[in-house]
Amino acid sequence: MHIPIETARQLRLFTCWPSDGELWQDNLEPARREFADFLRLVMQPDDAGHGLPVTVLAATDETEASIRDAMGDDVTILRARYGDVWARDTGPVFGWRDGKLIGASFEFNGWGGKYELPGDETVARTIAKAAGAVLRPADMVAEGGALEFDGRGTVLTTRQCLLNPNRNPELSEAQVTARLKEVLGVEKVLWLDEGLLHDHTDGHIDNVARFIAPGVIVCQQATESDDPQAEVLDQCADQLSRMSDAKGQPLKVIRIPSPGRITDEEGEIRPASHMNWVIGPRNIVVPTYGTPSGDEAVRVLQRHISDREVIASPSSHILSGGGSFHCVTCHVPEERV
Repeated sequence: MHIPIETARQLRLFTCWPSDGELWQDNLEPARREFADFLRLVMQPDDAGHGLPVTVLAATDETEASIRDAMGDDVTILRARYGDVWARDTGPVFGWRDGKLIGASFEFNGWGGKYELPGDETVARTIAKAAGAVLRPADMVAEGGALEFDGRGTVLTTRQCLLNPNRNPELSEAQVTARLKEVLGVEKVLWLDEGLLHDHTDGHIDNVARFIAPGVIVCQQATESDDPQAEVLDQCADQLSRMSDAKGQPLKVIRIPSPGRITDEEGEIRPASHMNWVIGPRNIVVPTYGTPSGDEAVRVLQRHISDREVIASPSSHILSGGGSFHCVTCHVPEERV
């Protein structure tokens, strides 16, 4: 199976609309507004007129009405059960093999048993069917947010997540590496030790490091003295600087500012990250949290990207649920020609 880099053209984006008021509480309606804002930005067509179609799962009549009110006819609505919005983790990882779209479906256990919600177990099957893909079950626990692909045989992940006793306690690093190669068709697995502090996903890579081109990877850097992520961000950058990809090319590491110390109403640290962007045909949409770092992160990233506009979009209310734009989306790549 071949999994393209996310900067390659995509056929469709899937997401699940915030629905459960008990989960989202006062953040439900604000999170819905943030969904609408970032989806409109990521859907925008490029100069050749290529847009990005979006399918939004709706769990209830009220959810469907909310989507129609926010998005009109600009998205396709699919009625389906789901526990919450994190389609990157409950949905499949798409790639191509012999002209067929394949959806690799890992076992999902609620990020190590933390949040197991009825309905999440069917999301991968629902999305794969809607995409016209062959669903391929994978015999290990993992989530799409734990996997970052360069499009030419390399996948990046963290030991904190995939080797965590709450995921795959019976598997060694060598065994997980072998299964990732078998299921995903990759040639090389790169391992960072840890992800962000206070991240309930146990170190998902899409909050830490992302490829913007083969051999070119972006990670964050603390710019404030009270940034709780400073040590782990420097550790990740150091490890990346000593890695090479499946083709033997050393990684070029680019650093953008971290959001810094972001807390909830009780003062607890939230795992805010500007890395959790989504990519459309015209824009790369970067989550921001009302701090000066957001604008600077966009400026730095734009210096290294010439084919798209890098745009900030607020995500503080989505973050209250535990993630951001990349976490709530599942993309279908176009087949490599």
